[in-house]
This record gives sequence, structure tokens and C-alpha cells, in this order.
Amino acid sequence: MAPSSSSGLTFKLHPLVMLNISDHFTRVKTQLNPPASSCATGNNNPSTGDATLPQDFRVYGCVIGAQKGRTVEIFNSFELLLDPTTDTLDRSFLEKKQELYQKVFPNFYILGWYSTGSEANESDMSIHKALMDINESPVYVLLNPAINHAQKDLPVTIYESEFHVIDGIPQPIFVNASYAIETVEAERISVDHVAHLKPSDGGSAATQLAAHLTGIHSAIKMLNSRIRVLHQYLGAMQKGDIPCDNSLLRQVASLLRSLPAAQSEKFKEDFLMEYNDKLLMSYLAMITNCTSNMNEVVDKFNTAYERNSRRGGRTPFM
Repeated sequence: MAPSSSSGLTFKLHPLVMLNISDHFTRVKTQLNPPASSCATGNNNPSTGDATLPQDFRVYGCVIGAQKGRTVEIFNSFELLLDPTTDTLDRSFLEKKQELYQKVFPNFYILGWYSTGSEANESDMSIHKALMDINESPVYVLLNPAINHAQKDLPVTIYESEFHVIDGIPQPIFVNASYAIETVEAERISVDHVAHLKPSDGGSAATQLAAHLTGIHSAIKMLNSRIRVLHQYLGAMQKGDIPCDNSLLRQVASLLRSLPAAQSEKFKEDFLMEYNDKLLMSYLAMITNCTSNMNEVVDKFNTAYERNSRRGGRTPFM
């Protein structure tokens, strides 16, 4: 476990970076180890479909953003080319990508790099040092692609490098840095769209509904657990078991004042009015649908009897 950072920097990570890293890893993984069906149709070599990825399979890239004072905001990322035998970066490719991004985003700079894996390795420090000529204190964003259903936090870790004296020699080591997720309106819409995409395995609407309800249930469960912790803390503070924290009480009071007054007469009146409006709209939609179906039946009835009357049958009644 890496020690915590003492730099005092505040990191803000945008969801686009995580989506880019995940897409990079998934795309390269699919290219190196395609599904068996595509291998069978596209390649006559039977051993190709049985190929498996190495255990230390990883992807690499750069993260870009801006720094204002003590706040570092990571906005975007792009891929890097790495020689796996020598663990060296393709400098010409990196400089070309940096030049292109500077033309499009003149306020963004290379803040560090990213990779995939469960934890930072000793070999990562060589790549980290290679970027110090671009940024003297680069950040390292590590995404763990392994699926862990028991994990509630995001599988993303941000590392900084600090010089520590080890055996009398100052050496750079990775230290954990805390971060917060920062989003803009466009990113929220994109993330919501990705979350509602239909599964590639042809999942039915019931499957998507079950996944949606499971997500809502997990969110409500998490909210309930946090409210319970806050309630227990305030109860212990009221009993005198723990000292009173006025700053926390002000934050709780501010949070409660921001909640809607759900028990007021005004709320009940507005709720019932909106509820009745929705019921009326549904009722009118049903009536319109029934009227449309009835008109179709009448048109078919008249058309059928019109043909029959031309053959000497009865005239249409309607």
C-alpha cells in the first residue's frame, strides 16, 4: 500500500478520462484476443482463437488538463506508444500528439500519464521519470480493469511522486493522492447515455429494467446507510458521548434546509394537482387511442361493405 501524498494538491478527475482509458483497454484487448466466432471466420488457423492475453497486459496514455493554484483538473487523455521490451515511450509520437492538442486546447497541458492494473509497479517509475522533462511533477492515473462487485469505490487511483530517503539515498516513490469527480453538463449527458445503452448480448427490456432498478436500489441503500451513520453520530453528540462539533451541525442544518418541506399543505396541494394532471393526460391519451382504433374499424367496415354492395349485396349501414 502506497503512502498518502503530503503535497496538499486537490485533484479533480473528469469522467471522460475514465471512459477513454476503459475504451482504450477494451479495444486493444479485443484486437489482441478477438472472439472465437470472428477468429473462426476470419482466420483458418485454429490456434489463433485459443490465444489468451498475458497476465500483465496493460495500456498506456497521457492525461491532460489544467492547474490553477493548488487545484489540478484532469480533463482528457490520449494514447501513447510504448515498447514493451524496453519500456520506453515513443517520443516522436508523444511530441506530435502534444502539438496537436495544444492547437485544439491551448489551455491544456500534459499533467502526467495513465495505465491499467491493480497497483503501481516498480517498472512504472521509469515511465514516470521519462515524463518529468515535460512536467516536473507528473501524476499517474491507474485504472483497475478487474471487475469487483463488492467494491463500492471507483477502481481509479491517482499517484504522485515524492522523494524519500531510502538507505541514505533520495529516491522517488509513488504516493496516493485523493481526488474528486468533476463533471460538466455535456459529460453528465454522455455518461447517462452510456449507462442506458442496450447490452450487446441482445438483452431484453426486462433485463435492462432489472439492471436499472438494481442501480436505483443500490443508490437508495447507500443513501440510507449514510443517513443512518449521520443519525447515530448526532444522537451520540446529543447524549454527550462525543464532543459537539458546531461546524458539522451547521452543515447538517444547511442540508436539512435545502430539502423540500414534504409535509406542508402547499406541497400536498401542488403534488395532488400535478398528479391529477398526469392522470388526465394519461386518460386523454387512452381516449385518443381508442377513438383512433374505432375509426380504423369503421373505415374497414365501410370498405368491406362498399365492395360487397358493388357485387349486389347490401348497402353499408354506417
